[in-house]
Amino acid sequence: MRMSRNSPGWLNLMYVPVLLLFSLFIYYPFIQGIRVSFTNWDGFNANYSWIGLDNYVRMLHDKNIGTVIRNTLIYGAGSTFFQNAIGLMYALLLNQSIRTRGLTRTIVYLPAIVSPLIMGYIWYFFFQFRGGALNDIVLLFADKPINLLANPDANVWIIMAVNTFQFVGVAMIIFLAGLQSISKDYYEASSIDGAGPVSKFFNVTLPLLAPSITINIVLNLIGGLKLFDVIIALTKGGPGYASQSLSTLMYKTYFGAQDAGYAAALGNLMFLMIAIISVAALLFLRRKEIQS
Repeated sequence: MRMSRNSPGWLNLMYVPVLLLFSLFIYYPFIQGIRVSFTNWDGFNANYSWIGLDNYVRMLHDKNIGTVIRNTLIYGAGSTFFQNAIGLMYALLLNQSIRTRGLTRTIVYLPAIVSPLIMGYIWYFFFQFRGGALNDIVLLFADKPINLLANPDANVWIIMAVNTFQFVGVAMIIFLAGLQSISKDYYEASSIDGAGPVSKFFNVTLPLLAPSITINIVLNLIGGLKLFDVIIALTKGGPGYASQSLSTLMYKTYFGAQDAGYAAALGNLMFLMIAIISVAALLFLRRKEIQS
């Protein structure tokens, strides 16, 4: 607003095309989604009725919604933790003067440019029950193949691991940018004070990487909580609801059950979850940045 007051009036007109695009493709569908969640619309028929909070009451009594929310949180929190932990280790390693660091950076980042759906199918051919690369190895040492994608205790973690594998390079790049912006003077000063490598990491590197950590955590949380493509490619949310996330359940409800009203209610729940968790994480991490 301050910039708006201090700039020429005509310059503010430059915002109009962007606002129009946002209104057309984001704000209007979002408002329509809220409205549809109070109806029994099937997604196709022109005739539907206003049913108030029935879809939200139905959600509260849905016996599978707890599993779906748990899976969504695992995809979000698990991917965030491992992408940041592994991405930071890669960044610390590849920030050193090693001969092949440029090639290694490229290899680590390369999966991020592949479509998540394609990445999911690549790993599906690795894990699939019949003819999968993993079971070809297993059958060399055992009599029966294993069906990890149909195992409710394993498939959620496999999906989370695949998502981590694909986007760990993005976290690495952001951490590398943060590491390269840290002045060497801080490390020289800490060496004079007698600090060792571990002390330098915790007292110099991590505090000065706080902005990069904030960016990575918030982006990874948002991406993990709305994970869709990899789940569809690997398990389609099955078996049953064992690996469903809110996004895949919303898709299944709309196009499979033709229940657009309930799907819209699920979408609103997903929006609230992502907004609350990501904003809370952002505010908490920003406060930590200031303290450090």
